[in-house]
Amino acid sequence: MPAASPQPPVQPTPDEALQRLIAGNAAFVADAPHAPDISLQRRLELAQGQQPFATLVGCSDSRVGPEHLFGVGLGDLFIVRSAGNNVDAAGMGSIEYSVMALKVPLIIVLGHEKCGAVAAATDVCTKDARFPGSIGRMIEPILPSVIAAQRAGEDGDLVERAVEENVRRMVERLQTYSEPMLLEPQSRGELKVVGAVYELATGKVRWL
Repeated sequence: MPAASPQPPVQPTPDEALQRLIAGNAAFVADAPHAPDISLQRRLELAQGQQPFATLVGCSDSRVGPEHLFGVGLGDLFIVRSAGNNVDAAGMGSIEYSVMALKVPLIIVLGHEKCGAVAAATDVCTKDARFPGSIGRMIEPILPSVIAAQRAGEDGDLVERAVEENVRRMVERLQTYSEPMLLEPQSRGELKVVGAVYELATGKVRWL
């Protein structure tokens, strides 16, 4: 009689997944990060399939390394990255796949301080700047966030306010204007979407 196939590990709840990231970032900030398992055994396990516990929508910026700042390793995060943490059709399809096929319980939209894409969008709105090639088209989806930050008229740096607004708009899109494959698990409490901003100097992730 053949041996039964091993059952995949049970995914954490959305809150358990979030607490794992919070704890990992706290250790990173304290210069005591957890050493992730990148052993041969772990690689062999992952060669049979993946089951990340969270999907991260982040920026391409080289200073923002999700696995490092959250203290996780191979196979833990399903990562979708682009400048300004914007999501096109390919990005949205990737997020939907992670929920539908991999059953991730948590999606994090992570912006960061001094984001170049948001700064460029701010220059378009405030200085009528123009950018060559595909860069101009790439930052177009960020312009509404800059405009909203301008209209809010709050104190502080406009770029940093726009970074936060850009995260909030992406979170709202995933929470409200997505396909049923994302909305239905949220309504059942099986999926949570949260936003955060990474502070470059301190290493701290500030949850919105």
